[in-house]
Formats: sequence, structure tokens, C-alpha cells
Amino acid sequence: MLKDRFGASWQIVPTILYELMSDPDREKTNRVMEAMLKMKNLDVAELQAAAG
Repeated sequence: MLKDRFGASWQIVPTILYELMSDPDREKTNRVMEAMLKMKNLDVAELQAAAG
């Protein structure tokens, strides 16, 4: 998370998230989505582990 000078918070989305979410295996993308929704900050290693 980043906070700008105006106090707005920004989440930087890693490019691997797009790759994981565009996989044709719907079960894999559902696991990634469920893991992501539980996170306050995105954890790439945890998202990759959820993908299997």
C-alpha cells in the first residue's frame, strides 16, 4: 500500500495477478480470488500458492 501526499491510499497490483486471473482453469482462478479477497495487502507468494 502506498499513501500519497493527499492521504489517499493506493494498492499496486502486480502483473502476476492478471496472469493468475486469466488462467482458463476456473477452479484455479476461484482459489486465487478467494485468497486475494482475504488479504489487506496483496501477497504474491500466497496468491501463487493458492493457484497451485
